[in-house]
Amino acid sequence: MPTGGRPAGHPFRTWPRSDMERTIPPEQFDRGYAEGDPPWVIGEPQPVVAELARSGAFGGTILDAGCGTGEHAIHLALLGYEVVGVDTAANALERARAKAAEAGCTPRFELANALELPPEPRFDTVVDSALFHVFGPADQRRYARSLHRVCLPGCVVHVLALGEANAEFGPSVRQDEIRDAFADGWDVDYVQPSRYAGIAYGEPARVMGVRDGDRIEVPAWLARFRKR
Repeated sequence: MPTGGRPAGHPFRTWPRSDMERTIPPEQFDRGYAEGDPPWVIGEPQPVVAELARSGAFGGTILDAGCGTGEHAIHLALLGYEVVGVDTAANALERARAKAAEAGCTPRFELANALELPPEPRFDTVVDSALFHVFGPADQRRYARSLHRVCLPGCVVHVLALGEANAEFGPSVRQDEIRDAFADGWDVDYVQPSRYAGIAYGEPARVMGVRDGDRIEVPAWLARFRKR
């Protein structure tokens, strides 16, 4: 199993695109997880997601869409929630299961494409931390439809996505793109400015004026939707 770290040839030493006209291929993420820690792996839940949990924003059965190495699923499972994490990256899920076992909790991790979730409504809450922004415009709408199929009526979806000021750090989306993707079948509670924590490596670190491997916080959007 990968032990973390970031070799010089890591595929996510720089992000592939900033305009996001197309979806980043899933195999690129699986390779990234196999070779080290991508820049969004910070060793703990995103502070924004942890704050949502403290505020009581989660309930019922939770879907962690694009769960990666499992930090959010594990955090919520330790709080007593039933959590299912899905990802297309088998290497990420392997690491997530090992982390959950070490933490002494039992979220379920499934290999699945969030664009093609099975039409079985079973979730009361969804958390998406840094998944939405890897999709191109057509797949953003496809993703919202996929979530709609697996959400129970009234399900709340929380989306944390990088804002458009982050070309040097990663893919980004505009506020209107998030709203447009969830236009059908969803009520918008809010789309508001937020922050996203990550690790800056290589050229992005140089451009941002920080040391290689420094933890940073960058502008993001936090959105909340409810299934009609």
